[in-house]
Amino acid sequence: MTIVDNDLLSIQEARILAENAFESQKKLATFSQEKLDEIVESMADSVEKHIQTLAVMSNEETDYGKQQDKCLKNQFVCGYARKQLRGMRCVGIISEDKQNKMMDIGVPVGVIVALCPATSPVSTTIYKTLISIKSGNSIIFSPHPRAKNTITKVLDIMKEVAESKGLPEGSLAYLNTVTKSGTCELMGHYATSLIMNTGVSNLLKAAYKSGKPVIYGGTGNGPAFIERTADIKQAVKDIINSKTFDNGIVPSAEQSIVVDGPIADKVRQELLENGAYFMSENESVKLASHFFSDGKSKSECVGVAAITLAQRAGFSVPENTSVLLVERKYVSENDPYSKEMLCPVLTYYVEDDWMDACEKCIELLLSKRNGHTLVIHSNDQEVIRLFALKKPVGRMLVNTPATLGGIGATTNLFPSMTLGSGSAGDGITSDNVSPMNLIYIRKIGYGVRNFDSIRGEIKEKKKPSLESKFQKEDENIGNIQTIQSILNEVIQAMDK
Repeated sequence: MTIVDNDLLSIQEARILAENAFESQKKLATFSQEKLDEIVESMADSVEKHIQTLAVMSNEETDYGKQQDKCLKNQFVCGYARKQLRGMRCVGIISEDKQNKMMDIGVPVGVIVALCPATSPVSTTIYKTLISIKSGNSIIFSPHPRAKNTITKVLDIMKEVAESKGLPEGSLAYLNTVTKSGTCELMGHYATSLIMNTGVSNLLKAAYKSGKPVIYGGTGNGPAFIERTADIKQAVKDIINSKTFDNGIVPSAEQSIVVDGPIADKVRQELLENGAYFMSENESVKLASHFFSDGKSKSECVGVAAITLAQRAGFSVPENTSVLLVERKYVSENDPYSKEMLCPVLTYYVEDDWMDACEKCIELLLSKRNGHTLVIHSNDQEVIRLFALKKPVGRMLVNTPATLGGIGATTNLFPSMTLGSGSAGDGITSDNVSPMNLIYIRKIGYGVRNFDSIRGEIKEKKKPSLESKFQKEDENIGNIQTIQSILNEVIQAMDK
């Protein structure tokens, strides 16, 4: 009987891929920005033809979300995001200040290890590939086991056309035998330079242990605050649309609603009119028991529609139900509804005023530590500014759906499928990750002053003026006179 040790096989494969990528990146580093852009365009063109098929494949393999929404995310990357990449200079001379005689040179970091989530395997894989090659880096993927077939299909499509356009072999690769040991070997290998982890939280500690810089686009517990000056109808519509998009699996999606007390009744009525269902305490217990096991969410509950969740938990809801809500007063580690739920379920809080709401939002953000995304619906610019200054969060969105606003579809944030969560130390950036996060910048400065002139300036600063000399002497004389006066008083006292 032949026994195959997949761990050893995966480790060996990881070493080969890392060493090949290291050598191929040396060639890639010599490519001009124009040549890299040509390869990027060809990859985007080739995979764009398959976005519908890949959306179906992704949905069938993972059983997460909605096909039509996955297709929209795929199109967003191949269309809008790609347009934003055009014209960006990432390698070579990326800026020049002739007046101050300075230049910035973009230099690739080297070999990137990429981890993608099963929730958005197609769009995230495409995006990571485009921005890595755009910035002159090699990239190796460790596919998520639940979405391995989909991720490798995406990469095979892009790899074939990229290599036909001159991409050095080994610059775009993936593990065939996927194990944790093999992935850890990739992350810790001397040839790899940076780890880009989107939503794979169980490998985050291993990524840190590697000693490499980590870009982490992780989970969050993002609240949406509806302040009393908000357009209530639009705010509720945005939140419902956002939380039901792809059945709530996008990390930037709202996890809770915090409502300003004076408008609580109007917000509640608007939610009901938009298909929200407020669960009873008994129903909320049933859902939590169904959704969580040993404190962790069950994978079969992620990305599932609200009606289906209710049915599986053992209670019925109206046919038009869009999201399930549970009312809470406090944030508690022991409350399952204080945790992230990647599905159309929201926790509902009412606070007396915006200051109490501010504190509640901070509690919610810190409860998950990552500080991913916060939304505020308000027309009071002062409140918006104060929220922006105080919140421990990577991005704050104003009057927009969190899901599409966070990735840059309904905002002017950089369009990205990897949203950094660096505000609380999880990763090196809180940016919407772009090719500029995958380079370092070499600074060039021309000489504009000579050594003798600098030395002359220093001497001039050190040379004391006659006026300051006299002031110093006057101070010394004054101090001596004061001391002499005190001594005379002491002597007179002793004589008496």
